[in-house]
Amino acid sequence: MIIEPRTRGFFCLTAHPKGCEQNVLNQIDYVKSKGTLEGPKKVLVIGASTGFGLASRITSAFGSNASTIGVFLEKPPKTGKTASAGWYNTAAFEQQAHAAGLYAKSINGDAFSHEIKQQTVDLIKADLGQVDLVIYSLASPVRLHPDTGIKHRSVLKPVENSFQDKTVDFHTGVVSNISIEPCSEEDIENTIAVMGGEDWSMWIDVLQKENLLATGAKTIAYSYIGPALTEPVYRKGTIGRAKDDLEATAFTIAEKLKAIEGQAYVSVNKALVTQASAAIPVIPLYISLLYKVMKELQIHEGCIEQIHRLFNDRLYSDQTATDEQGRIRVDDWEMREDVQSRVAELWKEATTETLPEIGDLTGYANDFFNLFGFRVDGVAYEEDTNEIVDIPGLQA
Repeated sequence: MIIEPRTRGFFCLTAHPKGCEQNVLNQIDYVKSKGTLEGPKKVLVIGASTGFGLASRITSAFGSNASTIGVFLEKPPKTGKTASAGWYNTAAFEQQAHAAGLYAKSINGDAFSHEIKQQTVDLIKADLGQVDLVIYSLASPVRLHPDTGIKHRSVLKPVENSFQDKTVDFHTGVVSNISIEPCSEEDIENTIAVMGGEDWSMWIDVLQKENLLATGAKTIAYSYIGPALTEPVYRKGTIGRAKDDLEATAFTIAEKLKAIEGQAYVSVNKALVTQASAAIPVIPLYISLLYKVMKELQIHEGCIEQIHRLFNDRLYSDQTATDEQGRIRVDDWEMREDVQSRVAELWKEATTETLPEIGDLTGYANDFFNLFGFRVDGVAYEEDTNEIVDIPGLQA
């Protein structure tokens, strides 16, 4: 079939298998170009199919020849209907990993559930014995709590006060004003339940109970802080409350891991175009301005560059530097004073008319479509493509 992008707001309803494959190949090539990484050898990635989770799996496998197990929830293809992008990403990754002689298996299901945790435990026991790195990179808007049966939905809202500022529709380039009403206390509780640290801690508890964490094992989750511009709707909003909980959980997990000389961290990463960030008001406009500035300064990074730098310079360096809250900061280039002062200036100037000149909305839009395998260089989109693609190491 001829596969074209069909969008609805900040989501793309189709994905291109060849485009996703090329994206994965490009990331693998980048990691290989950096040489061997003194990193992990047996890795579990929870949320492994897109974004930072996928980049973590690629960096582990092709940087340090690690065996990897990936857990995710993705839609398989049907005749005449494409799979989700994460399905195609994983299929491409595993094909390349197996061709390179690397162990790679995957579990497709609800990572919040006890059942998927148990399936993962059984797979680690059978094949790897233990893991030395656990990446927690889930980005789901909904969580069915495995103990209470309550379905929690996260929301993107400010706390206490309503929020008014500019945003952009990256499909049309129209800059407009947006107003978001403040959240309720229930909104905060639900968002923390979905995006906070409870599930991360539950994963570590079950792995530790089953003696599946190697001596000196590390675990890391991903977070974001951002500038004052985005604070009201992000870091000081409902998501920020959830990230506060996630970051506090790192200390709790670190205490538990002392018995095996293990470590737990949160890495604060750069603002990038992901399926999650595209849904947050204001962020697309901020990222388009940020991209312009960072590309001009030649310090722009995508997911794979960020994660490789995290592994090489921080997580597996002689000394893992953290900030006063114990977080690893690979948003350091984004938060440089010269970068942020310039973005703040451009923000004031941003209109529908000026944005094409002062921002990089084209780069933002291209990155968005790249997530789903579209607008990738070297892919013949006009050709018939088989939408049915299997994941070689998918567990039944």
